[in-house]
Amino acid sequence: MARDDDLHDLTRHPVLAALEPEALRFLLREASQRILRSGEILFRRDEPSDGGYFLRSGSVVLEATEPGRDEKIVRPPTLIGEMALIAPTRRPATAVAREPSGVLQIPRSLFQRALAESPRSAERLRRLLEKRLHGFAQELNALRESAFEDHD
Repeated sequence: MARDDDLHDLTRHPVLAALEPEALRFLLREASQRILRSGEILFRRDEPSDGGYFLRSGSVVLEATEPGRDEKIVRPPTLIGEMALIAPTRRPATAVAREPSGVLQIPRSLFQRALAESPRSAERLRRLLEKRLHGFAQELNALRESAFEDHD
């Protein structure tokens, strides 16, 4: 049975916070728990991605994918690979446990089942993604306008 603190941890990430409590309980019940050893690779850059990982304990480093870019250290509560919950994609970085770490492995198919069984959750997630896309489009327009101003 899902504990209240488990549900609370999941709702600390915006994508998962969009889901109804029953959908979150479903994910907690059905998703695989995995404990990583220090130095264990969670996934490698460019691998096909079939879902996301909710980091529950420990820490994971996302290795830099380009020269001059810094590594990113993620700590709980963090959802790693949120886009992979929604659409097929490739991993943009290699993820390595920095210390013993616990993750909840959420396959895309399981996430989609949670949404199918909770239409309200699906609608809330759709609104969240729509808002994000709108913000992204505004940022792109601002960059485009700035680029045109710089060339005048």
